[in-house]
Amino acid sequence: MSGAKKVVGDKLRFGVVAAGNIAQTAFMPAVEQTGNSEITALVTGDPEKYREVSDKYKLKSYRYEEFEKLLSEDVVDAFYIATPNFLHRKFAEPALKAGYHVLLEKPMATSVEDCEAIIEASKQSGAKLMIGYRLHFEPATLELQNRCRSGDLGDLLFFSSVFVLPMNPENHRAKHDFWTGPVPDTGIYAINASRNIFCSEPIEVYATGIKTPGSKLEGDFHDVVNVSLKYPNEHLASFTVSFVGETFEKYQVVGTRGVAEMSPCYTFFPGTKLRYTITIDGKEEVKQHRDTDQFSGEIQYFSECVIQDLEIECDGEEGLLDVRVIDAIAKSLNTGQKQILEPRHRNKKTMLSQMREYPATIPPKDTVGRNSDPPLDQ
Repeated sequence: MSGAKKVVGDKLRFGVVAAGNIAQTAFMPAVEQTGNSEITALVTGDPEKYREVSDKYKLKSYRYEEFEKLLSEDVVDAFYIATPNFLHRKFAEPALKAGYHVLLEKPMATSVEDCEAIIEASKQSGAKLMIGYRLHFEPATLELQNRCRSGDLGDLLFFSSVFVLPMNPENHRAKHDFWTGPVPDTGIYAINASRNIFCSEPIEVYATGIKTPGSKLEGDFHDVVNVSLKYPNEHLASFTVSFVGETFEKYQVVGTRGVAEMSPCYTFFPGTKLRYTITIDGKEEVKQHRDTDQFSGEIQYFSECVIQDLEIECDGEEGLLDVRVIDAIAKSLNTGQKQILEPRHRNKKTMLSQMREYPATIPPKDTVGRNSDPPLDQ
């Protein structure tokens, strides 16, 4: 890693870019218990967060326009970037080019072109790039995916999923276009799960959507979307995502010998115990793991890979492969036509060795600043 930042000591120093809800309630409380990570800087455009969040964690604070200044100082080794999706490249690309390692929230970006630019920046400096797929370290998820791939269900046939996450009309995701809507925000979970269960990449994509009558969401997007994916070897996946309705999440995998069902399956809220049920030849087995802090797991893994110079599984390629499917969904919604994707193959996959179990952290009762519709913070 000739151009990448070298870590001095046994802890990776993080700079947090955007102190929105996910950073304040999930990422920042999770860092301490990893043992190999710490936060040393904050980048935000909110004056209140600039003062209060930095005081709480004893951080050096920078405004967004001071990001280049931060890159020239020896304050951090890596960045956790949690801005709205369309700003990911704006911060990830220069950070990586400067040799800083980056843990980037998903989806990786809002275009394939932006994903490729971020990946190229990582290659130029040798800095590590990881996309924030927290479920790649969650015990129940990894266990179920491994069992599906190992033949417990027989030959796999199809995957189906529903994820309803009602969106507050005041949230910034409710006010813009497709790239803040339910497909990039919640559909990415079903895309990523099905890709990792089938260990292949979709070759056909078709989507339909509706704008719910009476919906108060102002964004220029379908607030309910149904997607069909065709994989090689005649595997099928379908999922429905929605920003309206009662909160609900579940996915199923059907094989020639059995059925697997996971619910809840995607969320990280404290107290949520992800569990799955497998029914094989009529015999049902229920498996539930303890409430695990998913952010601690992904942070510890990322820091370990940086400090020990290990290869990262959920790297930029993983992020790009999801975004190219999301991009095809957008095109299908716009044209009403099935989209054909160029065949791709990825050698990496989720592995049981990535499993991390940390006690659930307690999020702060109150977050600082506006988190419903901030100018930049997600």
